Amino acid sequence: MTSGSPENVLFVVMDTVRKDHLGPYGYDRDTTPGLDAFAEEATVFDNAVAPAPWTLPVHASIFTGMYPSRHGADQENPYLEGATTLAQSLSAAGHDTACYSSNAWITPYTHLTDGFDDQDNFFEVMPGDLLSGPLARMWQVLNDNPRLRKLADMIVSAGNTAHEYLSSGEGADSKTPRVIDRTKQFVEDAESGDGDGWFSFINLMDAHLPYHPPEEFREEFAPGVDSNEVCQNSKLYNSGAQEIDDEEWDDIRGLYDAEIAHIDSQLTRLFDWLKETGRWDDTAVVVCADHGELHGEHGLYGHEFGLYDPLVNVPLMVKHPELDADRREDTVELLDLYHTVLDTFDADATATATEEEAVALDPTRSLLSDSYREFDRADDPDPAQQAAPSGETGFIEYSRPVVELKQLEEKAADAGIELDEDSRFYARMRAARRADAKYVRIDRIEDEAYRLDEDPGETENLADSDDEAIDEVEGELAIFETEIGGAWTSAAAGEVSDDSVEEMDEEIQERLQDLGYME
Repeated sequence: MTSGSPENVLFVVMDTVRKDHLGPYGYDRDTTPGLDAFAEEATVFDNAVAPAPWTLPVHASIFTGMYPSRHGADQENPYLEGATTLAQSLSAAGHDTACYSSNAWITPYTHLTDGFDDQDNFFEVMPGDLLSGPLARMWQVLNDNPRLRKLADMIVSAGNTAHEYLSSGEGADSKTPRVIDRTKQFVEDAESGDGDGWFSFINLMDAHLPYHPPEEFREEFAPGVDSNEVCQNSKLYNSGAQEIDDEEWDDIRGLYDAEIAHIDSQLTRLFDWLKETGRWDDTAVVVCADHGELHGEHGLYGHEFGLYDPLVNVPLMVKHPELDADRREDTVELLDLYHTVLDTFDADATATATEEEAVALDPTRSLLSDSYREFDRADDPDPAQQAAPSGETGFIEYSRPVVELKQLEEKAADAGIELDEDSRFYARMRAARRADAKYVRIDRIEDEAYRLDEDPGETENLADSDDEAIDEVEGELAIFETEIGGAWTSAAAGEVSDDSVEEMDEEIQERLQDLGYME
C-alpha cells in the first residue's frame, strides 16, 4: 500500500452478468448508464478470467486467493473449509467488514461469510423461526453425516431457486434495494466507531434465473413480455425437454437486460450517496461478475456444462487512486482481487487456526504492484504461476456439477429422454485462457480449443490442430494440472442419491418435500 491508498473498499459482484450486456463493453442497449459513468473513472479490464463458471467456487477463490482445486468448495463439497478468508484477515487487522447478499451459496452454512463482522443474506424462502428450527437441524444432520452430506448442495440450490423467485418481481420486491440500504447503514455505523477503515462486500442476484424484473425496467427492455410465459428453467432446455425459438430467446434476453438495468440503477444510488456524503474519494470500488450466462450459445442455457467465454471472461472495473482510468487488455484473474484488497489495506493473511491455511499477500498478484503478474518473481509460486510465469494465462476449473446434473436427469426422465453419460453434462473441465487462445480439457468428451482473437464466438474447435498458440496454452494447462495433482483423464464415478434421506426424522423429511426432493 502507498500513502495514496483509500481507507475503504466496496466490492460489488453482479451475479451472473455477462460483460457483453454492459455499456462499458460495447453493448448497444442502454442497460448501464451508471456503470458507463463509473467506467470513465475506473480501470476497465477486457480479459478478466473467473476461476469457475458458478458462484460458490468463484467466491471461495476471491475470499481465499486459492484456485478451486485448492480450497475444495464445489458442488460435491459445498463448504469452504480449512482456509482463512479475506474477511477474517481484515477483521483481525482492525477493519470493519460486512457481507450482504441474497445468494443462498453465500451464507454461514457454506462458511463463505466466515470472518465478516456483519452479514445478511435476506433469505426468505421459509419463516425466520424455521431457519433456527427444523431447517437448521436438517442442515446439521447433513453436515455431520458423510452419507447425507451430498444432499446439502441440492438443498442450497433449491433454496436459491425458490428465493430468487420470491425475491423478484413476480413474488416480492427485489432484495437488491435492501442490500444497498444495509450497506449504507453499515458504512455509517463503521465510520461512527473506531475501526481502521471498512470493507463491504455485496452480491446482487437480479440477473440470475429466473428473470422477473421490476415493471419499470421490464417495460423498457422487454415490453409486452410475460416473464411467466417464457422458459425460466435452464434444465428443461439443456435436457432437450423443451425447445426455445428465436423470438423466445429475444424475450429472455430482454428480461435479462431489464434485470441488469435494475442492478445498475441501484448501484448508481449507492455510488451517488457515497459521493454526496464525501466518501467516494476515500473508497476503492471493485465491480465485477462472478460468472456470466449462456442464452442458447453452444446449445446451452444458464451457466453449467461449459467453460465458454460468455461464462468465464467476466466484466471487471476497478476504481482505485493507484490505477489509471483506462482500458486494459492484459489478463487478470478474479482471485488476484484477494491480493489487491489486502494490498489496499496494507494487510496480510495469517491462519486463524492451526488447521487452517492462509494465502499470504503476493505482490505479483496485486493490481497495485509494479510486479503485477510477473510470476517469475513470485516468492512461493502457485500452480498457475509455475505453469505460466509470463502471467498472460488464466486458469479455470469446473468439477462435476452434481446439483444441475440431478435436476437435469429429472427433467429428462419426465420427458422420456435418456441422457448420454459420455456427454458434457457429466464432465469435469479445466481450461487455460489467454487473450488470444483457450484450451479446455474435458474428461468425458473431446477437448475443446479456440483462437479467441480470430474466433471470439468459439465456433471452430482447434484441439486437434497444429496451431502454435493453442499448443502453448495446452502446454501451460498440462503443467497446471501436474502441479495440482494430475489431470482429470477418467470419468468421475458415483452419483447423488436420495436413499439416505430415509435416515432423517419425519420433520426433516417434510422440509425436503417442501423443497421438491421427496414425494
